[in-house]
Amino acid sequence: MRAGALRGLRPPGGSVCEARRAGPTGPTERRHGNEGRTAPARGASGSDNTGRDARDCAMAREAVGRPAEETFSLWKREQARLKARVVDRDTEAWQRDPAFSGLQRVGGVDVSFVKGDSVSACASLVVLSYPELEVVYEDCRMVSLTAPYVSGFLAFREVPFLVDAVRRLREKEPCLMPQVLLVDGNGVLHHRGFGVACHLGVLTDLPCVGVAKKLLQVDGLENNAQHKEKIQLLQARGDSFPLMGGSGTILGMALKSHDHSTKPLYVSVGHKMSLEAAMRLTLGCCRFRIPEPVRQADIRSRDYIRRTLGVPGPPAPGRERNQKAQRPKACPKEGSEEPAGEGRPPEAHSAGPRTHQKAPDPVAQEQ
Repeated sequence: MRAGALRGLRPPGGSVCEARRAGPTGPTERRHGNEGRTAPARGASGSDNTGRDARDCAMAREAVGRPAEETFSLWKREQARLKARVVDRDTEAWQRDPAFSGLQRVGGVDVSFVKGDSVSACASLVVLSYPELEVVYEDCRMVSLTAPYVSGFLAFREVPFLVDAVRRLREKEPCLMPQVLLVDGNGVLHHRGFGVACHLGVLTDLPCVGVAKKLLQVDGLENNAQHKEKIQLLQARGDSFPLMGGSGTILGMALKSHDHSTKPLYVSVGHKMSLEAAMRLTLGCCRFRIPEPVRQADIRSRDYIRRTLGVPGPPAPGRERNQKAQRPKACPKEGSEEPAGEGRPPEAHSAGPRTHQKAPDPVAQEQ
């Protein structure tokens, strides 16, 4: 990634990092301070650094409230600039193969918040083998978010930390780099056609797929009676219907990802992948309702928060080989589905020190 690609977007880095190969014999590394930051970027000029530092400070001041109009204008210009680089077709040979021959590693990313804290969070990246869907790498990092949550601009709050995670993997374990990333959010299904999956894909230059749990109501798309009727017609795993906006553009697909799931996933193109291939890949990664790369990133980020805070709780499921992972009940996401905006609000994607456990959900596939 070129220096300065995140210019003006970079909030301060986190305080603790743990990156390791999955398994008991994998190396573990911890980092402290702002080592993950790319601003000031190496090789950038002094004036460049000064400008970025000023913008970082401005973002920090605005973290507790609505950004200034100047920040909104900056974000909109940056979205438009990066949107021009989105590729919505298959670019890799494995994407065009019906069996995805050649695909060996699939990544998933997640940002989980400390319960009751809209600033402290854990950014996680996991890499799974394909088609086995076993975790071969994970990186969890406690971070402090400075950009506020604003509908349609989720990427400016979370993506810098996910880009950092990809960069660390690329530098330290290039042989484990994912060939595609699945993102809990939208791609071109977005107010301005440039959601978090597009943003992350362009900045990392990796194929990306947006997988959202709730319909983003843009371009005339509505979660109305007609939409719900279409959902009722999805009878078997793999059934789907197109999400066509009022402009006549197909923005994504509603996909029934498990036979017993009552809610579809909303799949959209992020970067360097066609919608057809994105659909097949999402389905191929689903053991339950949520694709395993995203699900494992969520499980491990929330478990890392528990361990970092020293709060007792159940061990993170899915860490042992061949163990069926269940969603941890100690710290459930409150309103885990995305709001009417592009992404989840700070309090909706949280993990925290609650230790009360519920009985396992008999319909595990709804995860």
